[in-house]
Amino acid sequence: MWARINTGRRAGARLRPGRRTAALALFAAVAAVAALAARPHKQAEEAFNGLPRLYTYLEADTSRQVRLHLMGLAPDDVVLRAAGTALRPIAAYGINGGFFYGKDLLSIAVMNDTPAGGVRGAYGSGWFNAKYARGTLIYDGAAGMLSVQKAAAADELNVTDRGHYWAQGGVSMNVQQEELWAAEAEAEHLPFADEARLRSGMVYDDAGKVWLIVSESLCTAADFRTAVLEAVPGGVREGIFLDGDGSSQMNAAEAVLTGDSRPVMQMIAVSTGK
Repeated sequence: MWARINTGRRAGARLRPGRRTAALALFAAVAAVAALAARPHKQAEEAFNGLPRLYTYLEADTSRQVRLHLMGLAPDDVVLRAAGTALRPIAAYGINGGFFYGKDLLSIAVMNDTPAGGVRGAYGSGWFNAKYARGTLIYDGAAGMLSVQKAAAADELNVTDRGHYWAQGGVSMNVQQEELWAAEAEAEHLPFADEARLRSGMVYDDAGKVWLIVSESLCTAADFRTAVLEAVPGGVREGIFLDGDGSSQMNAAEAVLTGDSRPVMQMIAVSTGK
């Protein structure tokens, strides 16, 4: 309901010419300030803006109300690297990698027998799936083959040429064994499987393409796995769960997912093509 406001002036009173000019000037100044405030602010430049986009981006809403963000790329364009910060300030596209504690990598993260976080055989370097043998997604570059193998250390992995492969540790999804996957995930100690958490994963499809996946929705491991199977084009051949919860982060030109902005110790990055 509108109400009359008492301005303190008599009805019908007129402003003197000098005061009228001052009032108009004040009104114009206020209008100019309001216009500036309403103008959209330029979005801050991301550290990874302008890099070659050697990936395909998809966003999917799935049957269990889980929204996923996916980056598909050739296995030759996967780079396993150390991070040490939240992903957003890093000048690379990609997602978070395996599990960690403090500054120690607890999941295998190896390229050509060189761990992402240190030296071969050193604890916390990315040479081991610490404490447990766990599902590890491997690209055998010499054979042109992708697989998931269960291993406790990188030297247990079966590859053709140890100078031409990469291996990322996590927890097995067991896509081909629907009746066994949950028990195996428990045996590999997937954290908080039955709780609604942010989730990350890495899978490959029937065409040999690798997909890096982060959920925008809180979900259980089962719901995330189902969502992944629904969302990846062409069918998932096999894959692994990665670290999740606040570590679930993605740098893409199309979407930036920050989790809880915690530092993560390892990143699955997209090559810049150099």
